[in-house]
Amino acid sequence: MQKYAIHVIGGDGIGPEVTACAIRVLETAAQKHGFAVAFQDHDWGSDYYFRHGRMMPASAIDTLRGADAILLGAVGHPDIPDHITLHGLLLPIRRAFDQFANVRPAILYSGVDSPLRGFPPQQIDLVVVRENTEGEYAPVGGFVHHHHPAEVAVQTAVFTRHGCERVVRFAFELARRRNGKKRVTSVTKSNAQAYGMVLWDRVFQSVANEFPEIETESLLVDAAAMNFVRRPHSFDVVVASNLFGDILSDLSAIAAGSIGLAASANIDPTLRYPSLFEPVHGSAPDITGRGVANPLAAILSAGMLLDHIGQQAAGADVDQAVRAVLADAAVRTPDLGGSNTSSEVRDAVLARL
Repeated sequence: MQKYAIHVIGGDGIGPEVTACAIRVLETAAQKHGFAVAFQDHDWGSDYYFRHGRMMPASAIDTLRGADAILLGAVGHPDIPDHITLHGLLLPIRRAFDQFANVRPAILYSGVDSPLRGFPPQQIDLVVVRENTEGEYAPVGGFVHHHHPAEVAVQTAVFTRHGCERVVRFAFELARRRNGKKRVTSVTKSNAQAYGMVLWDRVFQSVANEFPEIETESLLVDAAAMNFVRRPHSFDVVVASNLFGDILSDLSAIAAGSIGLAASANIDPTLRYPSLFEPVHGSAPDITGRGVANPLAAILSAGMLLDHIGQQAAGADVDQAVRAVLADAAVRTPDLGGSNTSSEVRDAVLARL
């Protein structure tokens, strides 16, 4: 029997709550499809920071290296600056394991209402592919005259031809596989950022020439934000830099009904290193401990994990179970207008499985 080692970082806020739901779904899917999953839990995150002064131990990357995949709940605490939580845990994992493709689907499921008028179920079905290891989030820069009145901060965005090309090619290959519109949209800002984004544009056009069957468009990021609201149904695969992809994927999640449904994958497509799967919704400290967090983003992320490790049938079953629960509309958490708990939604998915 095939056995997979899944390392789990529940993290902060509602992270452990929704991750526990996803683990139950993974166990059930594995049992149904005849493989095994072994979970190794890590208590890293903000509580670890309060005890040790860092978000995870120095040996964390070496510990995770043996995983087949990593499941993350959330990172973030109101008493710790966001740059510490993010640069102390998630970004180092993404870079260490070269998880250069961040994949964030946004689907308007049956039974879910979009805040945008006139969009029936399934009409919004796009995926944002975000460059995940360089760009605007590269840790390049520093302070001069730190904490003095004349303080200067320098933040450098890093765009390499290699980094741009591989994530753009990943987006085209994804568009080729999807049952979508066979369209890739590049999000740029080369009118203002005349070096990094101009390189991005040139690389996008070069890679596009290798995929003549795929329709393309290139949008400035402000126009893309407008069109995510005005015509979200026109998008299929959207490829963007680290910052632009981060922002637009949250917008697409809300257009599709709730960030509580927003799954994501941080992928090393070469399979040299473990990939990481996480819901997009964050730690949500305002509802932590109340048992009402929507677990479906974490469960959908678990489905993406199954697909990535080669258990595509199990991943498809998880996806279909979530779709069935949403379409039935009998059980849902408050973010979707319901009054059910996380565990009740989890149990509804398990029943469908």
